[in-house]
Amino acid sequence: MPSTASGHPAMEPRSAGALRQRRVPRPWPKDRELRILSLDGGGIRGIFTATLLAELEERFLPSGQRIHQYFDLITGTSTGGIIALGLSLGLPAREMAKLYTERGQDIFPPPPSSKLGALRRQLRNYFSYRYERDGLASVLEEVLGDHKLKDAKVPLCIPSCDGKFGEVYVFKTPHHPDFKKDGDEHMVKVALSTSAAPTYFQPLDDGGYRYLDGGLWANNPIMVGLTDALSSFDVERSMVRILSISCGDSPFMVTESQVTKGGLLSWAKVIDAAIHLQSLNALGQASLLIGADRIQRISPGHSNILLDDYASAMEVLPNAAVNHADLLGPSVARSFFSSRAKR
Repeated sequence: MPSTASGHPAMEPRSAGALRQRRVPRPWPKDRELRILSLDGGGIRGIFTATLLAELEERFLPSGQRIHQYFDLITGTSTGGIIALGLSLGLPAREMAKLYTERGQDIFPPPPSSKLGALRRQLRNYFSYRYERDGLASVLEEVLGDHKLKDAKVPLCIPSCDGKFGEVYVFKTPHHPDFKKDGDEHMVKVALSTSAAPTYFQPLDDGGYRYLDGGLWANNPIMVGLTDALSSFDVERSMVRILSISCGDSPFMVTESQVTKGGLLSWAKVIDAAIHLQSLNALGQASLLIGADRIQRISPGHSNILLDDYASAMEVLPNAAVNHADLLGPSVARSFFSSRAKR
């Protein structure tokens, strides 16, 4: 690594350490499936993901066993990354659900009750970040403690991106000899990095990088997990199986105003379209690689619940998760819970 004039190491883009040849995959038993759990981003809508996983864990796993014990790799973006980190430590999925249902308002404080206060907050949002990071950081410290990424009990891939060099950034546990950079990263930092959603939270400056929400490029991280699995392990594509959970998709419709007027105001929410289309594309690519029959995608459907709308999320999503567990739980159990993963 080059040095600056002061003698301190100069930071390089993460891509500077990328391999220039194909990674040598680790052996994988020919007769064993590789199971991946992929968790989308979605802010407070993570209530659905965490509650669904809690229902599955409590209904279909033997007492005391945890979700992470049945997957060979977990990938999660933003709120999905936070859930993935907690699960990887062996925390009950219900504890992760309570993080959202009981502490959601600590992360996303409700707007002032007075009209004047609400107006001031709305105006502030045009010029500054909507929330201070302290509330989220405090909750994460309580849940994840001082654990580092290498403490995870299951391989992890957690997408973020770097605004210093303009690159994608995936935090990885040291589940392959090539992965040497991230093991000592604190889980709280990783969680804050993957969930630093523009306009909601300030980017996280740390260690020479400027981290932003992984949802900017991989809100549905299914291809992040699949690509890592196929490059890290000598496993046949036909032996990979994926459980992919969405927090709800925002419908993408081009309005008459966007067609006739155009301009920044008309297209202010184009990021929603980008996230929706990225998810569809990633799901389609994964289906082409391993077959749609090897992927179980669970979603509460189209949702107009904003990333920080705690009240609406609490009203709709816990019940939606229970209903999906009723309907789809048996098929999930057959596909993913027949045997524990071997480490």
